[in-house]
Amino acid sequence: MASQPRPAPPPPTIDLLLNLIDTRPNSILTSLAQHPHLASASDSHGYSLIHAAVSYNQLQVLRELIQKYNVNVNLLDEDGETPLFAAENTEVARCLVEELGADWRVRNSEGKTAEEKIAEEEGEANEVYQYLKSLWTGGSSANGGAAETTEVHPPPPLPDGVKINVGTMEEDAAGEAPDPEFRRRIEELAAREDFQTEQGQRELRELVTEAVTGLGAEQAGRSVRRRVE
Repeated sequence: MASQPRPAPPPPTIDLLLNLIDTRPNSILTSLAQHPHLASASDSHGYSLIHAAVSYNQLQVLRELIQKYNVNVNLLDEDGETPLFAAENTEVARCLVEELGADWRVRNSEGKTAEEKIAEEEGEANEVYQYLKSLWTGGSSANGGAAETTEVHPPPPLPDGVKINVGTMEEDAAGEAPDPEFRRRIEELAAREDFQTEQGQRELRELVTEAVTGLGAEQAGRSVRRRVE
């Protein structure tokens, strides 16, 4: 008696392909060749293969989705977010923007750009945030690492009548040394890489204001002598 032929396996679903993105990207490409309609499909939350490819840094899958299957690089999920919102390193962010033409100015349903959301969730030191921020001034990182902006924000205004020099603090003319704790905090802040950023300048203002108003003295239980010119 002849054996019955095996039934054909069911076609893959978008949920199945999304589960394969991290460990079996080549299987996804094989499935797309046979079922190209899945290239632009999304799950019940609007999450698509292009979002997943960006999130898991699968650049080969990402490029094929855009260049071979013509998936919209700015495809939105249920939160109104493009795949760029899912970028976790500058390599994939640069690929999206510079190679595939993603729009970094798109705002989600909360009115935030990818840059703003990443800064809110990951902090301004995040490399993708730094890269996206640089795009507004036409700059980008040449080496593919974390982008560095050339924009330097002027320091915020200090309290009236107060100036401060950041550097090595010496004893004043009267021979009295500046408070060592205040000196240490100033020099540590000045040595930080983010000193010229908005965050660094904000901390400088807070530190000086604390010294001027005497808050530091109350917290430390002693007098904090300020270096004021």
